[in-house]
Amino acid sequence: MPLLIQNRRIERPGSTVDLFARYPHLQENARVFRSKPVVDVDPKCLLYIQQREFAATTPADNSVAVLGSDDATTCHLVLVRHTGSGAACLAHCDGSSTWSEVPLIVKAVTSLSKDPAKEGRLELHLVGGFDDESKTSHKLSLNLLSAFQRQKEDIHLETCCITEMNDVLLDGAHRPGVHGIGINIKTGEVFPASFPYKGPAEELRSARTFTGGQYLSTSPTAEPPHFVQHIKSTIQFLLEHPSSDSVFPGGQPQHYRRTEQGDWENVNQT
Repeated sequence: MPLLIQNRRIERPGSTVDLFARYPHLQENARVFRSKPVVDVDPKCLLYIQQREFAATTPADNSVAVLGSDDATTCHLVLVRHTGSGAACLAHCDGSSTWSEVPLIVKAVTSLSKDPAKEGRLELHLVGGFDDESKTSHKLSLNLLSAFQRQKEDIHLETCCITEMNDVLLDGAHRPGVHGIGINIKTGEVFPASFPYKGPAEELRSARTFTGGQYLSTSPTAEPPHFVQHIKSTIQFLLEHPSSDSVFPGGQPQHYRRTEQGDWENVNQT
């Protein structure tokens, strides 16, 4: 089934400029979203999603109240939510596997929304990118829209704060206006957000993005102030763990659970 805007099927746009010209209300919605205050999210209620990750949950989850991700420059933050069940999935997409990621994101939400008593629809929120010189953001925007159009489910595009609609000029340089978003799982509210805490296992999870011959950054002039330190700590982690044996003894995964105090605890070390 198609991707829908205001309950009408949309054709694949040739550019994001074309998309916003055809649906001017998306421009206004993006401006309103961009003008909202940035919320510093309490880590004790948060599940943080790093680049190339996604996570899904429902309002019945007593361990997670907010899904969130930030530090997106050319990357896009992709949120799908079912209005009936309240199930939501947030992904931090960098374009490395868009065509395989999108079906998994949709499946994560539909698999948590099987109660026939909770009728609703799938809604899509896209935030990220900016008017970067290499047009990396623009390409990712179009690929994501195309990938969602290929899904069998009806998906309603609600927020589209991407590429030029997420672009701001600072000191003559183009930068993303919104770097991060969160969703309140209980209420469904989506908001600009920042996250001082990006764990658990921040360096380990970040190290995954060094696979596949990726650049350290597709937009180094637009990265946040803490970007360099983040890269340094990740490289240091890789130097300290040249093989996976010390991180995953016996090839077993790491498991974390939320403590009563709201911290993430490594179950493997208890």
